[in-house]
Amino acid sequence: MALVLDTGPLLAALDAADPDHASCASLIADSREDLIVPALVLSELDYWCHERLTAGVWLEFLRDVLDGAYSVEGPTQGDLERCHELQSTYADLDLGVVDASVLALAERLREPKLATLDHRHFATVRPAHVRALELLPTPARHGL
Repeated sequence: MALVLDTGPLLAALDAADPDHASCASLIADSREDLIVPALVLSELDYWCHERLTAGVWLEFLRDVLDGAYSVEGPTQGDLERCHELQSTYADLDLGVVDASVLALAERLREPKLATLDHRHFATVRPAHVRALELLPTPARHGL
């Protein structure tokens, strides 16, 4: 089993001032599963670290990735096809490619849960492999 990580929990875990910091940091630190970061999440996380935190925070996270704390999973051709399908189906939701790729990866890995703070998107979008995803942790606020 693996825990697929969306941008929000990673950013909150890195930002001690974030209202979801404690729950997200605990979720990640206490996980006994492989921590999987979709490749497109890296670019979004880099942006938000530079916007809200510092380049140093991003570089520390990237070092953790390089040291094996997280596995990065790039989108396959099939994942990108699924992204297109999801973004077309949920056009009114304004689902971006990063979120679509997170769901496509969860589906490919057949993971019934997802680490995200973005309940607006992930509670609405229906995965192909389960009736609904279990969204972890319970957020203090909704966001990324």
